[in-house]
Amino acid sequence: MVKLQRALWACLLVIFVGAGSLLSVAQDALAQPYPVKPIRIIVPAGAGGITDLLARIVAQKLGENLGQQVVVDNRAGASGIVGSEIVAKAPPDGYLLLMVYPSHAANPGLFAKIPYDTVNDFAPVTMVSGVHLVLTVTNSLPAKSVKEIIALAKNKPGALNYGSTGTGSLGHLAAELFRSMSGAQITHVPYKGAPQVITALISGEVGLFFDPPITSVPQVKAGKTRALGVTTTKRLAVLPDVPTIAEAGVPGFEVIGWNGILAPAATPKPIIDKLNTEIVKVLRSPDIIERFTQNGAVIIGNTPAEFAAIVKADVAKWTKVIQSAGIRPE
Repeated sequence: MVKLQRALWACLLVIFVGAGSLLSVAQDALAQPYPVKPIRIIVPAGAGGITDLLARIVAQKLGENLGQQVVVDNRAGASGIVGSEIVAKAPPDGYLLLMVYPSHAANPGLFAKIPYDTVNDFAPVTMVSGVHLVLTVTNSLPAKSVKEIIALAKNKPGALNYGSTGTGSLGHLAAELFRSMSGAQITHVPYKGAPQVITALISGEVGLFFDPPITSVPQVKAGKTRALGVTTTKRLAVLPDVPTIAEAGVPGFEVIGWNGILAPAATPKPIIDKLNTEIVKVLRSPDIIERFTQNGAVIIGNTPAEFAAIVKADVAKWTKVIQSAGIRPE
């Protein structure tokens, strides 16, 4: 009986010590004005993609406003899981943040086990932007329109391939939705990041790529690739002559993703609120609005609660799409 009591007391001590450590981190974070040292934003994707570029635009301006350096740290791997796990398990003091992209909400439907809870292990700060996609094709492809792409893919099932930045990425999900709605038999070829897919598209290694405007438009305007459609319901101002995919041959087609900032769960509310205020201020800056607009990104800057609701809803939505399409990690 005595041994049992001692064991119980030992277990309680471990629990209290652990809780005390977490509370101590939070109290220390609140005991001094925030921030007092550099902030690191982890981008769980390779350099050069839409998430990385937007994170760097925000980080530079945020650092200027806060008077502290804000550094972007790329930690690619496992569809964003590698970088996300680092933040999920980091001290909740506001000095390590995460810039997520659509795969964050798709991963629960793709992987049987993830080393964190997508909804409960993070504290949403704000959605930075809405992301649309452009259907770009290699110049060597004979098809000049969406309808011609569909016809080509149907005549030669599986011969036409498309690149993506990884299984479960927004470009992958968009292509699978395009395949299911149009009947085009296209084959998936995943790459490590957007620069690799763009290189493959320019060389003709892949035929198609659903790519955000921020990275696709420069290639299109330089004549290195061609744009056949956009995933919005209205044409993009940056590509006024390019039709929506819905009007070009796939009625009802629409795909919109997002990028947003998360912090570790248990980050004190005053820090979350300050980050939200400062990041939204950055997003409302005229120069930032211009840079985002030029690259086809739509500025959002919503509240933590609004962003949390969107993450939760998208986890449910993409899980349903992934299961219906039978998508599996590669």
